[in-house]
Amino acid sequence: MAKITVLGMGGFGIALAVMLNKNEHEVTVWTAFENEIEDIRRDGENTQKLPGIKVEDKIKLTTDISCVKDADIVLFGIPTAFIRSVAKQIKPVLNPDTVIVNTGKGLEEKSFKRMSEVLKEELPGYPVVVLTGPSHAEEVGLGMPTTVIAASEDIEKADYIQSVFTNNVFRVYINNDIIGCELGGSLKNIIALCAGICDGMGCGDNTKAALITRGISEIARLGVAMGGKAETFAGLAGIGDLIVTCTSMHSRNRRAGMLIGQGISPDEAVLKVGTVEGYSCTKAAYELSRKEGIEMPITEQCYNVIINNVNPEEAVRNLMARPKKHETEQIWVETN
Repeated sequence: MAKITVLGMGGFGIALAVMLNKNEHEVTVWTAFENEIEDIRRDGENTQKLPGIKVEDKIKLTTDISCVKDADIVLFGIPTAFIRSVAKQIKPVLNPDTVIVNTGKGLEEKSFKRMSEVLKEELPGYPVVVLTGPSHAEEVGLGMPTTVIAASEDIEKADYIQSVFTNNVFRVYINNDIIGCELGGSLKNIIALCAGICDGMGCGDNTKAALITRGISEIARLGVAMGGKAETFAGLAGIGDLIVTCTSMHSRNRRAGMLIGQGISPDEAVLKVGTVEGYSCTKAAYELSRKEGIEMPITEQCYNVIINNVNPEEAVRNLMARPKKHETEQIWVETN
């Protein structure tokens, strides 16, 4: 049995806490907001973010950040914008043998750093494992079969997380390409935002199929340029996560995109939906692609829509009118 602290009472954090409790681990969930604890104790579930999923009394709930002390695993289940600040808070009380697991998918604003890089800066010496892949909280909470990746430079720690998390409905694969896995999980949010915009505009299945296919191509281009492995983007952390986020109504990125496609301003769409990682990630990825000299036309047009107020219909026309290209790209055969 492992002692696990989950930081954050959002949908995915609670879903994993419920699952890990069923795996017979000792689980504590931390939040900065006392009202979230009160709501769960009153209703027996997180009615705002994960309705219908019972939170057993055995799962400890707290606002005391010192709960990370003596934990074997500390899991970050909070939005990427807050990971650095929370990491600073836990550092003074963290057990030196703790394994850090991150589930947030995004890039830090301004620095463009991956979340494992942020955590290593704030918690030097601690092993970091990234849990990523097609895994909507709503389905994990309901015990629907799900497969994910535990990625780390420390393969022994990834193997440890695999053994702790795996059960008969939650299968974990391991991967040592942490760069590719993180970038796949982060950049797919941009394409999912675009998929929602297309849905809101009334585009069809042909459009979405093209968007997903060309989307993974440009994700992989930037990912490989940043040090990821091409084959990673053909797996769960790449095309797998992209498919589920582009097609599911569980996806906040897709839902926000739908509102934008219907004529609602990007800022208002984000306010209506909540945390939309693709919104901030679009800015970071656009600047990063320009810095690295990587062509990312879908990301560029998404940036134009949400930052430069370009009409989505004009953005689609811009993509369709690009110079003629050959589909086969070297990235899919160059794996070294």
